[in-house]
Amino acid sequence: MAMHVLVVEDNEHTRSALSRLLKRWGYDVTAAENLQNGLKRLNAEPIDVLLSDIALPDGTGYALVSEARRRGKDLLAIALSGYDYPSEVRISKLTGFDHHLSKPCDCRHLRSLLEDRIDSRVQATGGDMSEMESNQWPRIVERIGQEFGPQVSA
Repeated sequence: MAMHVLVVEDNEHTRSALSRLLKRWGYDVTAAENLQNGLKRLNAEPIDVLLSDIALPDGTGYALVSEARRRGKDLLAIALSGYDYPSEVRISKLTGFDHHLSKPCDCRHLRSLLEDRIDSRVQATGGDMSEMESNQWPRIVERIGQEFGPQVSA
């Protein structure tokens, strides 16, 4: 079972593009177009990563992540915003986001944040790979091969 990403973005084109990209990278994706639908998805499905716009038509990503944290959700929370002013980044952190990315977001940076989450999950299990999702194995093996040389391969 792949990591499950909830994308909350009111712009249909951005939401669709992010969803397609994340699926191509091997993640399960659920999308919502506003705060209320994002909250419903948080309740209905196990979510590993929240990727949310800040400005939503019926509220804010700040309210969404604050509610997720209040409910005890253990997820990686990444804010997406058209602004990267220090005050915006600070508010993101204070309300519960782990990271703040400005739009258009750097896809390599986003992917690295998601892969770091996978790595931390492996470490949290004490390296017990049996608890890892099967579709993440090729990427893990590839990383090991890159770090330790050609004798380890997928």
